This record gives sequence, structure tokens and C-alpha cells, in this order.
Amino acid sequence: MQVEAGTQVGPVARVTSKTRLLLDAIKFEHTIFALPFAYLGMVLAARDTHGWPGLDKIIWITLAMVGARTVAMGLNRLVDASMDALNPRTANRALPKKLLRPVEMLLFTIAAGALLAFSAYQLNSLCFKLVPLAAVFLVGYSYTKRFTWLCHLFLGITDGIAPIGGWLAVNPAISAANLIPPLLLGLAVACWVGGFDIIYACQDIAFDRAHGIHSLPARFGPVRALQVSELMHGISIGLLAAVGGILALGGFFWVGVAVAAWLLIVEHRLVNPQDFSKLDVAFFNINSYISLSVFVCTLLSVLFR
Repeated sequence: MQVEAGTQVGPVARVTSKTRLLLDAIKFEHTIFALPFAYLGMVLAARDTHGWPGLDKIIWITLAMVGARTVAMGLNRLVDASMDALNPRTANRALPKKLLRPVEMLLFTIAAGALLAFSAYQLNSLCFKLVPLAAVFLVGYSYTKRFTWLCHLFLGITDGIAPIGGWLAVNPAISAANLIPPLLLGLAVACWVGGFDIIYACQDIAFDRAHGIHSLPARFGPVRALQVSELMHGISIGLLAAVGGILALGGFFWVGVAVAAWLLIVEHRLVNPQDFSKLDVAFFNINSYISLSVFVCTLLSVLFR
């Protein structure tokens, strides 16, 4: 926020400016990736138990997801601040540019953690008890690239918690039959997210190699990395199909799976080992379409079964 010298900035304006910086720093708009899959688990669990979740359940699931993602991204920005300052691609982020102080990001992250815990408590006792386990992934994934090129899979598993959490929020019963569908959904999301994180990491190969940062592209090169990403996305589609078969979902669901498969093909055609100029399109636009398409088609399948 730019002001002329000597101009007094009121407390409301300062809070508004800081809030905007915080939300931009964690890319709050990217929450759209995770939310539809949490709703997907919620809808399928409701179908399985023949009871539609009330508005309060939907609100608490949404707030829990917002809190969880904010914790993960806030800590990621704090942990990577010094590294981001060295990387030309990330040097303009708020913490490296000192537009935000680390303590401000930390307090924001703590508040998000409290929101996650309180929302889980409002959902049911099982969700609340599982918050510490979720926290291990939300906190831990930012450190994995310091020691393993499997960091992409760890990030995927972190996002894969979303549909499992959405399912357990509606149907907390513990049994093999009850857990198989949400676990498959979680693995599908894990492979999907891990696959596009591999693509995204390709743009930092030179920086990662120079600074000892572990990533699959830095370890094996862009050609092999893109092949692994394609494999993971293929597995993701296969896992979604397995969920559809187990739960005997209708035609709308299969349309969603087909759309997701087609969009993933488009995503991979936008990038190649020599050209990552279209990476932002592949990362944000197409992936948001995938999650929304699968959720909307699943919802239609449940509503019109």
C-alpha cells in the first residue's frame, strides 16, 4: 500500500492492507483445488449413509479446509522465506520483500490452526482426534524437499487428506468397507496433486540443483520427471474409476472422470522438457477445472441416481 510522505494511515486501512498481503502470500484463491475434493468426500459419504449433510456440516467442512490449507501455506512461506529470497521466481513474495514480518505470518498461521481445530471439533470427535495427524503432514511437507525428491508425493498425501476428512465428517464409522472408498479418493488426489507439483518444480531445476534442494526434476531431469507425472495422473484417473465402480456411481460421475482425464492430457501437452512458458496455465486454470468438474459431476450423479 503506497502512501505519500507524512500521510497517516488509519488502523482499518493497515489491517486491510496486511490481510490482503497475507491472503496473497498464501495464494488463498488456490483453495479451490482442495475444497471440491473435500466436498466430494462429503457428498459420497452422505450417499453411502442415505443422509444429506446439513448446512452447518458444509460450513464447518469449508472452514476446516480453509484453516488446514492456510496452516500449510503459511508455514511453507515461513520455512522457505530465506530460500525464496534467493530464487528469482519467488524473490517478489511478501516475506522476502519484507512487506510482511515473519511474526505476522506466524500469528496468521496459528489463527488458521485454531480455526482448523475448532471446526474439526464441531464436526465430530473423530475429526478432532485426527487433527494432530493431519498437522504432521501440514507442517512436515515444507521440510521434505530438504532431504528427499519424494517431496511431491508427500505434498500430494497432504492434499489427499481433503476427501478423507470430508467423508469422515459425515460418516465417522470405522470399518474396512467404510474406509476403502475415501482412502482411494485420498490416493487419487495425492497422485493428482503430486503429479502437477512435479510439473511445477520443473521450472526450478537449475536453482534446486545449485542450492541442494531435492525434487524429482532436479534429480532425474525434466524428461523423466514429466513421464513420472503422466504416470501419477494416469493412476489418479484409475483410482477415481475404482471409486466409481465400488460405489456403483452413475453416468454423471463417469463424465466427470472422462473430463478430468481429457484435461490432464491437455495439461501435459502444454508443457515439454524444452518449454515451460505455459506452466501457469497448466498449474492453475486446468487443475481448478479438474477438481470442479469431478465434484460437480459426482454431485449430479448422487442427486439423480
